[in-house]
Amino acid sequence: MSQDIKDVMNIRDIKIKDLSANPAPLGLMGFGMTTVLLNIHNAGFYPMNAMILSMGIFYGGLAQVIAGIMEWKKGNTFGATAFTSYGFFWLTLVGIVLLPQNEIYAGLVTESLPFAAYLFMWGLFTFVMFIGTLKGSKALSVVFLALAILFFLLAAGNYPGNPAILKVAGYEGIFTGLAAIYTALGQVLNEAYGKKIVPL
Repeated sequence: MSQDIKDVMNIRDIKIKDLSANPAPLGLMGFGMTTVLLNIHNAGFYPMNAMILSMGIFYGGLAQVIAGIMEWKKGNTFGATAFTSYGFFWLTLVGIVLLPQNEIYAGLVTESLPFAAYLFMWGLFTFVMFIGTLKGSKALSVVFLALAILFFLLAAGNYPGNPAILKVAGYEGIFTGLAAIYTALGQVLNEAYGKKIVPL
């Protein structure tokens, strides 16, 4: 056997250790903080504002897409699908809010039935993703189940426009966001200390 063939065989046997950081806390924080702030609005504490939209573009949107790409590089199909999808959810939501404000799209109105359908489809997607979390941590399962419930509540509240359901959804959304923040910071602290500090 020639030396070249031996070298190729040896290269195949090399295992590369992945030393890149865990992107999940970034994705969960981007999702969690943006969700809390939006749902404080849904609960009726303040109107839609530039802070919510900016969080939706940059932290809820772009940071989650970046986390999803990092999960893809790590070979995590679930994480890549979840974070990339929810990152683009935030970007589409901002588009739904802002596009009708532009004079080019001034005729567009966010009607209740299409918007409810949009939220329902995200609820359906999230429920299937929740099933995927059942093999993982309980904290992550809580986040996805709460999020699926949130989407269905928002869909029900937006069609036919029921403010009482939207208010309930706001409080449930605050819980959902806080659950994601807890899970993210738990992962960060457990990794920083090299042991279980926060139960997940």
